[in-house]
Amino acid sequence: MTNNQKPKTKNQKPKTKNYFVHESSYVDDNVQIGENTKIWHFCHILSNTIIGKNCSFGQNCVVGPNVKIGNNVKVQNNISIYDGVEIEDDIFLGPSMVFTNVINPRAFINRKSEFKKTLLKKGCSIGANATIVCGITIGEYALIGAGAVVNKDVKPYALMVGVPARQIGWVDKAGNKMIFDKNGIAVDSYDDTKYILIDDEIKIL
Repeated sequence: MTNNQKPKTKNQKPKTKNYFVHESSYVDDNVQIGENTKIWHFCHILSNTIIGKNCSFGQNCVVGPNVKIGNNVKVQNNISIYDGVEIEDDIFLGPSMVFTNVINPRAFINRKSEFKKTLLKKGCSIGANATIVCGITIGEYALIGAGAVVNKDVKPYALMVGVPARQIGWVDKAGNKMIFDKNGIAVDSYDDTKYILIDDEIKIL
């Protein structure tokens, strides 16, 4: 044994990953992936991306570079999450929903310096085939209907549908439509939180 060689330790085992990546997927260098996260078939996770714990990525997803994703995020099949998108905890992204990161793209003009941030707040859900135009914030526990095109900020707990998306009501944490009593109070079907609507915004009592 040379002076530069370290002695082998008995029963030393290689360090195992505490997350799962399918053999058909690629994870670039300088990526952080949290415990119990699962990345399934034909995905590509690009550099400088941070993914939290207990996340799931379905088939054919592309994430990054420079994307931050929280814990307990469910990303269904055929989704690309681009540079400029930030996703907080407990968020659901329906199959084939779309993010953008440039307002006025041209194939012959490089606009990487003009990427606009899109922020998805805790607990919100985006329906299948919905499009989220860049530069907006979607509030906590908001629900975006399937096929909607969202081009402006969405309030917490708002229920949005259509093209362009318009608000048609309010939903609770379970995604059920809020029903207000004669005193203007709604009770969350998930955890019994009480809400009141003041100045067209949901407040927690």
